[in-house]
Amino acid sequence: MAKATATASTAPRLKALYQSQYVKELQAELNLGNVHQVPKLEKITVSVGTGKSKEDKRHLETVKNTLTKVTGQAPVERLAKKSIASFKIRAKMGAPVGVSVTLRGARMYEFLDRLVNVSLPRVRDFHGVGTKFDKGGNYNLGLTDQSIFTELTFEETQVIHGMQITFVIKNEDAAHSRALLEKFGLPFEKEGDRR
Repeated sequence: MAKATATASTAPRLKALYQSQYVKELQAELNLGNVHQVPKLEKITVSVGTGKSKEDKRHLETVKNTLTKVTGQAPVERLAKKSIASFKIRAKMGAPVGVSVTLRGARMYEFLDRLVNVSLPRVRDFHGVGTKFDKGGNYNLGLTDQSIFTELTFEETQVIHGMQITFVIKNEDAAHSRALLEKFGLPFEKEGDRR
């Protein structure tokens, strides 16, 4: 029983802010009649495609190590779902085409907090993240270099690779998703900042 009390009192900062403050603010700002209509972050998926290096064991181990250190969770190897002859890929056979981690709960909020407040400010010439959302109101953020994460040492960033971060949001539309991510501190680029 003491363990449950200890974990409840150490809820991630963003989760506590969301429950105590952001839900009420978003309900008022978006003119929502019911608290259950307020957008909610369901999960964050961090994935890396192996690309041309899918046969290279060293590259795969580097990618797995990166995802483990950055997310605090072991990644899962992803095999091809379809056979594509021009890419020399066979469905569900051979080397993985990528690795991914799905974060939920406390780990999800802790990762988002570190991403927004520590990692993104380390991006060189940063003007904010893009403003495009998919049809479901989910947001995809592509990073070209993993060295922005402070959890990695200099030696672990010698093999440079990008990563895709997907925010899956329960929402009414994309405007509600953007309002939620802005509350969490994700810096969207201003109109006219695009280069």
